[in-house]
Amino acid sequence: MGIHITGVGSYIPSHTEKNEDFLNHSFLDNNGTPFKNENGDIIEKFKAITGIEERRYAKPHQAASDLAFLAAERAIEDAALDPETLDYIIVAHNFGDIQHGCIQTEMLPSLATRVKHQLQIKNPNCVAYDVIFGCPGWVEGVIQAQAFIKAGMAKKCLVIGADTLSRIADPNDRDSMIFADGAGATVIEETEKDGGILSHCTQTFSNGEAFYLYSGKSNRPDAEPTDKYIKMYGRKVYEFAISHVPQALKNCLDDSGEEIGALTKVFLHQANEKMDEAIVKRFYRLYRHPQPENVLPISIHKLGNSSVATVPTLLDLVKRNQMENHYVQEGDVALFASVGAGMNINAFSYKF
Repeated sequence: MGIHITGVGSYIPSHTEKNEDFLNHSFLDNNGTPFKNENGDIIEKFKAITGIEERRYAKPHQAASDLAFLAAERAIEDAALDPETLDYIIVAHNFGDIQHGCIQTEMLPSLATRVKHQLQIKNPNCVAYDVIFGCPGWVEGVIQAQAFIKAGMAKKCLVIGADTLSRIADPNDRDSMIFADGAGATVIEETEKDGGILSHCTQTFSNGEAFYLYSGKSNRPDAEPTDKYIKMYGRKVYEFAISHVPQALKNCLDDSGEEIGALTKVFLHQANEKMDEAIVKRFYRLYRHPQPENVLPISIHKLGNSSVATVPTLLDLVKRNQMENHYVQEGDVALFASVGAGMNINAFSYKF
């Protein structure tokens, strides 16, 4: 018996925003002063640091709950599941539904309720609620789902991560080039098969780290001060992640009972290519074990950072053989992990 991911699906918006589309943006520093460097130089340096070449944006008529619904449909189909048998729908996000051209967020009713409505589930015992936990929200939703199943409170859960960060990004901030839109969904249930979720860990660092990511006003001096956008201290986030995530990964793998040599994949939140590479390098160094090839799938080059959607989307791409040199097969051991606003870190180990 084990608690498994029995279905996975994602929705990757069709609209592509390339790096060159930012050439005419007016990038300003935190004081509202234009940078001395040309935008071409800013974009080139940005690509070298993050690895991002392009990102995906939702269509004007779509909000985060719409993307979540589309990913959920695919996960339910993949699991060959009757949606009326779901006990929980857990939707991880950070900004609710933001309509195109509007800065205000909508979270009433919850995005999970909106997804349940679109799925036309009539069963009132299917409980729908949201998780706001920064970029690690989907991972935390999976951890909660397996806890419900272990406690006998549920048999089948749908866990979704969806965000439209493009709608909450400040166009005058260089960091706006990081953010993207998307959704990923998974069905979690207990099966007769061994393996599945083996261990998990979660941490919140909220002293000096609490506001490394925050909501703040635009870098444009004459912007409405009450309009808030996603902001971050990028260097501090980077240093925090490479300092704390490797040990969290090790703690999680150690608790699983599996050896480092059995690990075949690390599905890591797609925030920054260099950061992810540094995290995994330091993780293997903790074991004094060489890092194997193709252990770290990277999708950020073409998809950008879609927050809670990156990890389940990455899993979907790998399972559907849509990432070169990356696949999973029965018996493989993987780590799923994320880091983000809070500052939160979490991970779970999994045996396919």
